[in-house]
Amino acid sequence: MLELAGRAAFVTGAGSSIGRGIALALAAEQMQVAVADIDAASAGRVVDEIAARGGIAFAVPTDVTSQASLDAAAKETAARTGGIHLLVNNAGVMAPLGPLAERSEADWQYVFDVNVHGPVRGVRAFLRQLRASAPDAHIVNTASLGGLVAVPGAPVGVYVASKFACVGFTESLRDELAAEGIGVSLLCPGMTRSNLMATSARNRPERFGGPDELPPDSAASPRLDARMSDAEAVGPILVRGVRENRLYIVTHLDLRSAIERRSAAILADFDAEARSRVSQRD
Repeated sequence: MLELAGRAAFVTGAGSSIGRGIALALAAEQMQVAVADIDAASAGRVVDEIAARGGIAFAVPTDVTSQASLDAAAKETAARTGGIHLLVNNAGVMAPLGPLAERSEADWQYVFDVNVHGPVRGVRAFLRQLRASAPDAHIVNTASLGGLVAVPGAPVGVYVASKFACVGFTESLRDELAAEGIGVSLLCPGMTRSNLMATSARNRPERFGGPDELPPDSAASPRLDARMSDAEAVGPILVRGVRENRLYIVTHLDLRSAIERRSAAILADFDAEARSRVSQRD
């Protein structure tokens, strides 16, 4: 999908952090952007910011845990734009930090309902519009580097598990839609300065336990903050990845070594089993 100008995009979780950066970058490419977020006020502020920069956008209050909400958002977006060319399923949440065995059923349900079922619902809601726009159509699902490799020592296992599931869904979806001329990409950002913990706690629906107070140790340490990139920097990287139809759109090149170590460990165990089978034959 090389040409973005004059076309329409729908971005979830676009009221803050990475989603905001994506919305700003797409608007800078002269796309009309539907700024979707469960927080209508945040979405409105991003729309105002885009307008101040000379772009075109409108807010669409959207709850990605509800298929009805996404279907209504798709209907409204089609009425305003004639149909989208780019879908960015970016909304994401994190469970309270802590060991996997201590996370509640509601924690697991909430994180998976947003991080996995959110993109599934988004595709279901917008696929008809994307098929009408093909071959100039593209889907981006936001996973994480934590969807490609676990994060040793970090108490974010529920989040990592959900992002691994998002990766599997997206890789399969890319294969299924390729023949229809619809590109599919995984956005895999590393650590960025975002309000993911804060929004996860504040916007958690009652059926998943309701809003929660932010834990006192949730703020990043100065050392960790120094390694983070600015969330707004992700947008231009996504634009390049969409234009090149990359499967993996990565942001932190210094984390390549972590992927290499994981791949090496997998291949080493293939080799170990191969050696065992040779030894048994002998």
